[in-house]
Amino acid sequence: MPAYRSFLFAPGNHARKVAKVFDCGADNVILDLEDAVAKSEKVATRALVVEALKRPRKGGAYVRVNAFATEFCYGDTVAVVGPGLDGIVLPMVERSEQLVAFDWLLGALERERGLPVGGIDIIPIIETGKGIANVRAIAASGTRMKRMAFGAGDYSLDMNLEWSLGESELEHARAEMVLASRAAGLEPPIDTVWVHINDLDGLANSAKRARQLGFQGKMCIYPPQVERVNRAFTPSETEIAFARRVVDAFDKAEREGSSSIQLDGYFIDYPIVYKARRTLETAGVSTAS
Repeated sequence: MPAYRSFLFAPGNHARKVAKVFDCGADNVILDLEDAVAKSEKVATRALVVEALKRPRKGGAYVRVNAFATEFCYGDTVAVVGPGLDGIVLPMVERSEQLVAFDWLLGALERERGLPVGGIDIIPIIETGKGIANVRAIAASGTRMKRMAFGAGDYSLDMNLEWSLGESELEHARAEMVLASRAAGLEPPIDTVWVHINDLDGLANSAKRARQLGFQGKMCIYPPQVERVNRAFTPSETEIAFARRVVDAFDKAEREGSSSIQLDGYFIDYPIVYKARRTLETAGVSTAS
């Protein structure tokens, strides 16, 4: 089953970075046609990205196209849809109608090119006040989308927020994304990048907080960030051991006719057991007693 803990960006027009990015340990790579590429190079960069998608690789390959409302979005999408593309990251999504229209375009290209319809993933980035205000409608758009992503850089700019190291000012937006995802039956969302590339401890704290809030992964902009992010979104040995004990103890109690127990001072009932089972499943550990 594919993992979605880490998404590492690489500028599509930087040949050396593109050549190395798939070997950096990220679960998924995002070849960028948007912010990392100057306007004068956007069209030419499409061909470079398409070539990169043809190479053998580890993990998933996504392309971030330019925003739906720009002059480049259509051309980007037409250029990159083909074999080797696992998904498209669509930035600056603010309305469900944008996602529905983009899904239609993607489906038309898949049919035209003999690809499985619906096979290419879409991850919208919600990164403006309007996007967060409409995130429940976006999540419930009924498209092929399985998960959303949060972009704090543009969100902070749009909302005139100070993006602090503690990130407390982002918690409302993050919580809205998690709630909207759950209500619409989507997977948990992907968290924003961490822009302080030399502060890996700060990154680890940001990733830990995002996981606590209900996110399943985080976007990265610097290869050394990947290991910290993967670690933050992978259950630790301590968490796995405790989850195993919870499941085993509860299963034993249930066989004896009890549906609530105490373990190491914790009250254990069905919701706690279900969470423990989820921890084991995330870690790839059998939940059978």
